[in-house]
Amino acid sequence: MSAGLVGYSSSEEEEEEDEGRGGTRGSRRLPVPECVLAMFREEEQQEEKRDDSSRHGGRVRCFPHERGNWATHVYLPYQPQEEFLELLELLVSHARTYVASLTAVEEFHVSLSQSVVLRYHWINPFVQGLKKRLVSFHRFFCVADRVKVYTNQNKTRTFVGLEISAGHFQLLELVSEVDKVMEEFDLPVFYKDPSFHISLAWCVGDLTSSLEGQCLQELQDIVDRFEDSARLLRVQWEQIRCKSGNKFFSFPLR
Repeated sequence: MSAGLVGYSSSEEEEEEDEGRGGTRGSRRLPVPECVLAMFREEEQQEEKRDDSSRHGGRVRCFPHERGNWATHVYLPYQPQEEFLELLELLVSHARTYVASLTAVEEFHVSLSQSVVLRYHWINPFVQGLKKRLVSFHRFFCVADRVKVYTNQNKTRTFVGLEISAGHFQLLELVSEVDKVMEEFDLPVFYKDPSFHISLAWCVGDLTSSLEGQCLQELQDIVDRFEDSARLLRVQWEQIRCKSGNKFFSFPLR
């Protein structure tokens, strides 16, 4: 908080402080009201709560929360059919016989960017940049039918997902345009040779050794045997979405 809001000093005192003499001429400052101090203590406590991993199933932030920074992500949202949720339940239930701590994902998507940090005043020009570069893209289909195990970059979380087996080229074209916007803001671009996927479940820690091998093969068998899975796992993308903090922006595909 700026001292100018709660204290006063003469121009001479300010000059002495600028010269490094520490304001020894007895500057008088008004006390900060307790209600103001309490307000900032409450904000600090809220920030600590947001960064408390125990409140988020043990998940750890990729970057620390800082006021004015907005976590931002570009992705293709997927609205599942009822049959997809039935398949999800079968897969997660079986995978829990290997890793009991797996938690089913509640919202589904395919990422087109890493999670990056935007300052608040960058959000609007960033969104306008995305809109300009994505306006010419048409709707397209992907097939997500290969079960695969992933970890995040720092190995603090493990995911079970359905990898895209058809539609990879169109996704790379979208990522190329999103990357150009990222570069304009000096932000990290997407991964090289990405494995596009829809995450289904997650757990804390690196548990790939428990989920790969026999477990992975059994999960793939469940997918392959699931009734009408070929139709169910053929996904049409109709819009791209950007989430920045608590704000959502949609870019319809033609």
